[in-house]
Amino acid sequence: MTSLLAASGPSLYWYLTRSTGAMALLLLTIAIALGVIDVQRWSTPRWPRFLVDSLHRNVSLLAMLFLVLHILTSVLDSFAPIGLADTIIPFIGSYRPFWLGLGAVAFDLILAVIITSLLRQRMGFATWRAIHWLTYASWPIALLHGFGTGSDVKSTWLLLLSIGCTAVVVGAVLTRVLAGWPANLRLRSAALGGAGAFSLFLLLWLPNGPLGSEWARRSGTPSSLLPHSHLSTSGGR
Repeated sequence: MTSLLAASGPSLYWYLTRSTGAMALLLLTIAIALGVIDVQRWSTPRWPRFLVDSLHRNVSLLAMLFLVLHILTSVLDSFAPIGLADTIIPFIGSYRPFWLGLGAVAFDLILAVIITSLLRQRMGFATWRAIHWLTYASWPIALLHGFGTGSDVKSTWLLLLSIGCTAVVVGAVLTRVLAGWPANLRLRSAALGGAGAFSLFLLLWLPNGPLGSEWARRSGTPSSLLPHSHLSTSGGR
């Protein structure tokens, strides 16, 4: 398999990076939505709590698997100078350092959540719960990373996927906030305001950001790669 990938050139790694990144975002969205709406509340005799919990956990682990594949193929792709350290330590890379750094932050947060979940029985519930909340922060960071570094940022399929994922998470927040309203009004209002503010930010930022002109240059692509970016038919690799 390795020899086949090498013989096929970096373009195959590039396609693998895009596809695994999209799958990681989709699965992370599902995991976040399940966690936000508190799936335990919706358990039934046909779908008992342990089965719902298992679904949430397995989707999260599958998202992590695709995220690891996304990272490995990004490093193996010779187009961009991305090292393994760049995917773990934020903001040290030379290729779109800020946006790549956001991906490293999201990966570190998700990794911390998974490790502490595996060690849940050995740590206090309050500590585990606090760290588990980091998962929710990882989703918007991962979405911004995808917009900032994505080769297909102007492609219809990626825009539809990103819009769909955003709608799912916002819908999950609305479901959680409205269930039991107006108890804990301050917390519910903060969650609702945060979801609305992030959605508004995307609407205002995207047209002049990743969807605007010369994003490859403005996002921090090394000058040696800019001619390739302009020639790319995908809208700014």
